[in-house]
Amino acid sequence: MAACSEAAEEPVLDVNVPTYEYIDVNTKAFHVGSFARLWREKLPPGLLSLDHRPEGAAEEAAEDAAFAEEMSIPADIVEEVKLVCSLDALKCHSENEPPNMDVVPEDSDLLTVRLRKRKQDYRESLAIDRTCRYDTYTSELECLAEGKRPADPRDSLTPGEIILSMNILYPLIFRKFKTHRRFQSIQVLGWQKLSALKDAICCVSDLQVSGEFSNTPDLAHEHVNKDHFKSSYFYFEGVLYDDMRFPECTELSQTVVEWARDHDSGHGELRTARMEDTTFNDLKIKIGFPYLYCHQGDCEHVLVFTDIRLAHRDDCLDKTLYPLLTKKHWLQTRKCSVCNMYIPRWVTSNDPFAPEDPCLFCETCFRMLHYDNHGHKLGDFLAYPYVDPGTFN
Repeated sequence: MAACSEAAEEPVLDVNVPTYEYIDVNTKAFHVGSFARLWREKLPPGLLSLDHRPEGAAEEAAEDAAFAEEMSIPADIVEEVKLVCSLDALKCHSENEPPNMDVVPEDSDLLTVRLRKRKQDYRESLAIDRTCRYDTYTSELECLAEGKRPADPRDSLTPGEIILSMNILYPLIFRKFKTHRRFQSIQVLGWQKLSALKDAICCVSDLQVSGEFSNTPDLAHEHVNKDHFKSSYFYFEGVLYDDMRFPECTELSQTVVEWARDHDSGHGELRTARMEDTTFNDLKIKIGFPYLYCHQGDCEHVLVFTDIRLAHRDDCLDKTLYPLLTKKHWLQTRKCSVCNMYIPRWVTSNDPFAPEDPCLFCETCFRMLHYDNHGHKLGDFLAYPYVDPGTFN
């Protein structure tokens, strides 16, 4: 009976190992630093190394022999397979630089015929594939830091470094992005502060200019919101992390804490901390669960951790580039309503000189239509600085 009872006992699971709370949705909460420590304890140092080890001839020959044995093919066919499946044969070349398919083994007659026929068909059916600007932009952004190594070895990542990937969604007030809510994907290191992530998030509301400047247009661009309203907070697992690095910062989270205390929110007693004193290793998070980043008073972004892993050789190994922007939503820029050429810098209301209300103007058209040669205002209208989100592509 004792043996049966022992067999019936369920194994004790480590709470620091993420397991699914809801299948294919999100994991249970776990401590980031403890999970990283478990990885480093279990994996041998060779797997944690970030050095690029060149493969020697002996190692390559051993891999070819193992591949031939696994695929049950003769060893001489392995070279032909490597030729056909090489990157040079698979990638798309320009018309002036066709794939190098002429160099084939002399004893492979059938393969030679096939490769030469493929080369001929390639030249005859060559078509121009015009990739859209969004795909080009995304590809360039992904490859910008891939495999990048620092010039100074002291700036290199340490073996066993933890990397967290996350998506930043558009604010809830942006109704036009209901079908595409992610506007940034960022990678951070475990030892970095939450304030580093806050500084890496580029929201257009931080660069807006508050106020009406029809009488003093030259003073408008000296009042960027992020320079005046620096308060913000993150919410992770019952804790609100305020940015208090500057004297003018206030605890934005205090209102939320008081509301949760007076109402049965279901989150229990909320706690507060400072984001500049907290690293990602200190957090308890759920992968796939929506969290919150709030700034500018009421500009709220949903933040979702999508992955947690150890750094490997093909990652960006320069720690000075983190937090690392890996994806960004490409937006089409709007144009001036008058010249339809330049990016708008102003939006007017109750404007007798505008074809519509509200109306967007570039700097040149706005000055030309609304002010005389001496800079005096013409007519009665309201003018607000405008920041186009597409300018950050």
